[in-house]
Amino acid sequence: MDVVDDWTAERAAMLQAACRMTNEQFAEKLGVSTRTVANWNSGVHPRTAEMKASLDTMLQEKITDAARARFRLMVEAETARTAAADRDLNAAEQRLTNDPNIGAALDWLDQHANWAPGTARKRVARELVSAEPGEVNDRRQLRSKVDREQASAALRAFYADLPDGYGRYSAHAGDGSVCTSILTRPEWIDLACTLTPANDQADLSRKASLQTSVLPEYAISAAVRRLAETLEANTRLVDADLYRLVEIDVAPGKLAGTFGLTSFVHYALTMDLLEAELADAIATGKALDSSSLPLRAHYMPDTASVLDVRSRLCAGGALALTAIARPAGMRRRKADYLLLVQERGGRVLNAARRLAVIPKSFHEPLSDFREDTQIGSTLRREMEEELFGRDDVDGTISSPRSADPMHPSRLSTPMRWLSERPDSWRMECTGFGLNLVSGNYEYASLVVIEDDEFWAECGGEIAANWESESLRQYSSTDREMLEELVSDKAWSNEGLFAFLQGLRRLAEIGGERVDAPTVDWELD
Repeated sequence: MDVVDDWTAERAAMLQAACRMTNEQFAEKLGVSTRTVANWNSGVHPRTAEMKASLDTMLQEKITDAARARFRLMVEAETARTAAADRDLNAAEQRLTNDPNIGAALDWLDQHANWAPGTARKRVARELVSAEPGEVNDRRQLRSKVDREQASAALRAFYADLPDGYGRYSAHAGDGSVCTSILTRPEWIDLACTLTPANDQADLSRKASLQTSVLPEYAISAAVRRLAETLEANTRLVDADLYRLVEIDVAPGKLAGTFGLTSFVHYALTMDLLEAELADAIATGKALDSSSLPLRAHYMPDTASVLDVRSRLCAGGALALTAIARPAGMRRRKADYLLLVQERGGRVLNAARRLAVIPKSFHEPLSDFREDTQIGSTLRREMEEELFGRDDVDGTISSPRSADPMHPSRLSTPMRWLSERPDSWRMECTGFGLNLVSGNYEYASLVVIEDDEFWAECGGEIAANWESESLRQYSSTDREMLEELVSDKAWSNEGLFAFLQGLRRLAEIGGERVDAPTVDWELD
């Protein structure tokens, strides 16, 4: 190659490398300053026509044939790398274009970053192709090593300004004690609230809206990285309507308050980023302050902002300890309750690889936006989806097309069995709190199936869906195993909160079927 169409900083540096000259030698040969050559090596392109002419002359007349050959090989390699990168970038952009849910996220990002349409797609595509192979998985593995206790201790220091009457949910169970990052108060614990329409009365306000503003650059970059990681790790991201809490009104025997509406994409690209940011800071040993946690400092900087749910995005959900009565028999010496615990899978966006009760769900409308604000509606739907195998109520698989997906004629065999025998089971809310990890609201609940005929007739149809890596069984009479389970560091904060509150309530109502460790809670 004796002709260069345009001298970039990279090609000027290549020519120097091909000549095997120092900055001083190359500058002297060209008749330019040493600083100019150093600038080229730093990425500053040659600007003047005189400089480019000097480089042309050097290439054509002042170097050896061997140096010229080396330069040609370097340029050919650069051209091949650029072509490959362009192909990767085009493939990434095509992948982004073909996924309608990612498309909704890109549109949201363009709007909230104040970008021209299509800018987010290009930014995410560049982030996707620039990641080193395995980088996303390595980062996820590093985050997974940060356990609940580490996160709880870190957040205790960050949110030290607790108002009177509030505290972090902690408990003693048997000989052990555990702490969580669930911010709560005595009036929100031991609710014993049966989830019937008379008690489960939250309202929907279509007028409740959040003020929108252009995101700062660090929040935009984090959202871009989240979308790239979602694609790289094949995580399911599906946009859908999501309830957000606007007003809290919770008391024993009563769930009221008000919900508004938001989108899952809005949550996934803002508040849901706080957990990963916290885990990254802990894993790398950084001091936990506004410099290492800029997203937290922006979205939820203090306890007052945690409690001010009207002014921030507060999504969340319901999760329940499920207890199913089983008779004594050949495999069991005495009647008990089967307790189900899941290990969350790696493709879920929330509490991946953590222990949780089942069902665990985001609180979102299924078909009737106003009536579905009931926590009981969400739990019944999630029982169908996560335990009884109803794919058609799983919004991550397909959009609901039925006018009433929970109509009696569409129910699974286990849910139909329960619906026809309303006195054989109960659903209760056992506690409420705000999760300091993410800002989410958490309705801890208990599902108790008291008729052991259900297990005999329907037990074989109970299986966790794709959200779970595995489903664990525990007996309500195995005190030792339950004590060991409580102390497992793999629990998510909300999962442990719901498990402990469910176990505490089950001991009150379960009679001789329960021999569990005593759970005594306190606010830290």
